[in-house]
Amino acid sequence: MKDFAGRIAVITGGGTGMGRELARQLAAEGCHVAICDVSAANMAETKRLCEADRLPQGLRVTTHVADVADEAQMLRFRDEVAEQHETESIHLLFNNAGIGGGGSLFFNSREQWERTFNICWGGVYLGTRAFLPMLVKADAGHIVNTSSVNGFWASLGPTVPHTAYSAAKFAVKGFTEALITDLRLNAPHIKCSVVMPGHVGTSIVSNSRKVQKDTESDALDQVEIEQARGRLVAGGVDVSQLSDEAIRQMAAERARVFLEEAPLTAAAAAKIILDGVRADRWRILVGHDAELLDRWVRETPEAAYEPEFHARVAKEAGWKLG
Repeated sequence: MKDFAGRIAVITGGGTGMGRELARQLAAEGCHVAICDVSAANMAETKRLCEADRLPQGLRVTTHVADVADEAQMLRFRDEVAEQHETESIHLLFNNAGIGGGGSLFFNSREQWERTFNICWGGVYLGTRAFLPMLVKADAGHIVNTSSVNGFWASLGPTVPHTAYSAAKFAVKGFTEALITDLRLNAPHIKCSVVMPGHVGTSIVSNSRKVQKDTESDALDQVEIEQARGRLVAGGVDVSQLSDEAIRQMAAERARVFLEEAPLTAAAAAKIILDGVRADRWRILVGHDAELLDRWVRETPEAAYEPEFHARVAKEAGWKLG
């Protein structure tokens, strides 16, 4: 699919980050866009930005409130797309929505763990299930599933457990690779890609707290503060002199650094993804750090979880986060 003009794209997690930038860039090329997110306000801003880019006349950008982990909501989203875009088919499906959280089996609750897993993996599965019939009816289709470098390297560093997100992203990668054969046999006009970004500047850190707590606040509550204390202690940090407010400030600063000091912007990441789709690549690495990790994990898999490995990647990639 070399040209997106006149096509219809569905994007989950379109309220912020890479989802927002995918919507903007596709719309600018004349592609109709339908986005879903749990935040109507964030989607309204995405739509405003799309329209500010002077869309071609008659182009449709629609927004739909939906939780990708809820099958009934995803089926409603699909039906709304069919109605509002007056179509039985779509051409592009970006299963992009994701959150963090639930990193530790020791310090996070089962609810936090499963919320992360059910969005990051379940959203990809349910999104594909919901929209596959509409892709089949198109003359050409492409499914783009967002995994992560954490889909082949289950780490945020030697002192940060990362189980739920990594498990989900490994599942996304395996699912997409399996789809290659399934689609080739049963719907050869549909292609698929797995996207594996490194550190991209998005609001995922602060947004994850909001989604996990179902609130507009991304500040840590008392339970989260105690969980953070436990993780810090496990990582060898002396927390005896850290007040609750100090831990809240540490969390806020981490979210700021992740967004503002990343080596790659969300807009640049979106362009890499769309270029990968045009080139019909099933495997799309996003960022210099992703390319480094892909090579180094393959070369020395048994060293991948050692502190020295992380330090090497962080130095070469320019990561500001530990």
